[in-house]
Amino acid sequence: MRSVLLAFCLMALACTVFGQELYVNTEPASNMAAGSLGIRLENQGFFKPTYKNRSTLEAMYGLSGKVMVHGAAYLSNFYQNSQRFEGGSFYAKYRFLSFDDVQTHFRGAVFGKASLITNPYVMQEISLEGDNTGLQSGLIFTQLLHKFAISGSASYLRGFDNLGNNHAQITGAKDALAYSLSAGLLVLPKIYRNYNQVNVNIYAEVLGKTNPGYNQSYLDIAPAVQLIFNSVCRLDLSYRTPIYNNMQRNSANMYLLRFEYNFFNL
Repeated sequence: MRSVLLAFCLMALACTVFGQELYVNTEPASNMAAGSLGIRLENQGFFKPTYKNRSTLEAMYGLSGKVMVHGAAYLSNFYQNSQRFEGGSFYAKYRFLSFDDVQTHFRGAVFGKASLITNPYVMQEISLEGDNTGLQSGLIFTQLLHKFAISGSASYLRGFDNLGNNHAQITGAKDALAYSLSAGLLVLPKIYRNYNQVNVNIYAEVLGKTNPGYNQSYLDIAPAVQLIFNSVCRLDLSYRTPIYNNMQRNSANMYLLRFEYNFFNL
């Protein structure tokens, strides 16, 4: 019993120290603890010209200290008046690089994602989060410096025709490049005393994508705030808005609200 309690306290401390790299709109190079399970319930949407939203149910599991996997299912009314099941995606990440020190580290990871989507229409943006059937692969590098963490990613996406009898076909934009730069800061607590303290992280994330098939691109800024309770659950709130945009897409001017709960030592 004493060893289990010690392990839990150490995981709580790690969550507090590394909480500022639990980015809201992107993934860091770090992984969740081996044998842990995370469940996410997320809602994203926009208000103009009419209110539309998408809900996502996602499960994450740490296979080892270097490998984690995600599975997600999507439901939205983006392409019709009523909510409908859109399909799902699978994500895997492998951490291949790690230089760790006391409250600092530099890590690198490679990731891949695949989605199967049944929407009857596709936007000019290739997006695997409920919009397009496709594949994605890329690299992530994350640097932690005490209470501040910065992370960058770059990836390649390949879109395919969506599934279904009336499936949507991609005509001239099968390839895309995505890139991001994320920074996070742990602002509370000022002094860590126990895992019951509420942690507050603030983030600024820059999210971009280029679609050579249409010769279009965008660059968004996405500030976010995050609350972590008892070191096992978190609440995220973010809003992304374009810095530059000439692409037809759903993701412009979109809010994100997410609740996540983690189970350790399964």
